[in-house]
Amino acid sequence: MDDPVENLDRPGNRNAQIRYIILAGITGILTGTVGSFFHLLIDRLQVWPHLLAEHISGTALIISAALITMCITVLSAYFVNRYAPEARGSGVQEIEGAMLGLRTVHWRRVLPIKFFTGVVAIASGLVLGREGPTIHIGASFSAAITEFFKVSETERRGMLGAGAAAGLACAFNAPLAAILFIIEETHRQFPYTFRTYMGIIVAALLATVMTQVIGGTAPDFSMLIAAPENWLLPAFVALGCLLGVLGVALNAGLMHMAVLASSINARVPYLFPALVGFAVGALLILMPLSVTGGEYALTFIADHSQGLMFLLLLAIMRYCTMVTSYSAGTPGGIFAPMLALSMCVGLAFGGTLDALAPSADIVPLAFGIAAMGGLFSASVRAPVVGVALTLELTGSYTMVMPLIATCVTANMVAQWIGGRPIYDQLLEKTLAQAKINPAAKGADKTGLA
Repeated sequence: MDDPVENLDRPGNRNAQIRYIILAGITGILTGTVGSFFHLLIDRLQVWPHLLAEHISGTALIISAALITMCITVLSAYFVNRYAPEARGSGVQEIEGAMLGLRTVHWRRVLPIKFFTGVVAIASGLVLGREGPTIHIGASFSAAITEFFKVSETERRGMLGAGAAAGLACAFNAPLAAILFIIEETHRQFPYTFRTYMGIIVAALLATVMTQVIGGTAPDFSMLIAAPENWLLPAFVALGCLLGVLGVALNAGLMHMAVLASSINARVPYLFPALVGFAVGALLILMPLSVTGGEYALTFIADHSQGLMFLLLLAIMRYCTMVTSYSAGTPGGIFAPMLALSMCVGLAFGGTLDALAPSADIVPLAFGIAAMGGLFSASVRAPVVGVALTLELTGSYTMVMPLIATCVTANMVAQWIGGRPIYDQLLEKTLAQAKINPAAKGADKTGLA
């Protein structure tokens, strides 16, 4: 008997294919539009520390900023916990669970909660990325559209992937990386057919079009440099080894901090987000490069030479603020903070090589750019996405070979030392909290059980 999915994807059944691709395109347009305004609102609200500094200064400024961020963090965590618990964090693991039929995308409550609490939490200074919420928002639009138009199960799962791709494309103005993210990261959950594959491409394309119409066309972190010499490739391999270890350590920090946060909140509700918000708010005044999502920090340290000790201190600070912010219970992603952290490490690595061999004409920024893809590959375990995302974000297409060397090495080292993809771990944690057994639900083929 013929597979009904294959029947629908035969060339003769064009109406079903066109209908699905149109739905994916609508998802891309909606996600690109809403996601762009999500980012613009964050940009507008992030100036609040500067406005506050115009009226007060000194200790009063530090305490006021700490209290403001603390209140925003607690309120955001409360609204998420009260009305849409699945909206906390990035949402990628929720989408992967929904593709498996283990989770439900409650779009009616996720869309408003993810949007508004995401805006204020990220704008408050927490070390969270914008990409997680836009990915979840895109998948929520997909869920709404598939519910309204009554599609098949394969189409529903495919549309979730299309919405997620649209969200990532919108977040970073990077459609190719968004398409590859679905192919590489969700290869065990995404149903590959002609329609679903075309759907993610169309959704990512149209989301990027809307993003460029509303927010501009330049790469988010434009950094144009000359191609490093081939004899430096072993140095990028060495950097990949370092990032492989760091990626596993970062994942471990995120998971252990989540356990600690749950333990603290079980004793005193919302104490952990209050502590995190207070500390982040104070650092907004004392050391602003150590907090916020990282977009400004990344470009600042890339454009301005910094000492080795400062870069290492900043890397340690951003590691700590990232793992604590993500565990505070508010919406927010890990991609952008990860890119800022990796830039610190890469610049420190390149600066050290330059100091050891000053006559070699080493450009530290090349190692900073390579590190962006390397740490992503080690943590998410998606090296192809790491290469493509870094190239699209920076526009440094001269870095193809160093990026491949760094990302592949980081991915292999993370695998060899026992690391696991961060979203697999987050999904397992989510399912455990919901008392869902993947094997009992028939999801053992995904590798989760």
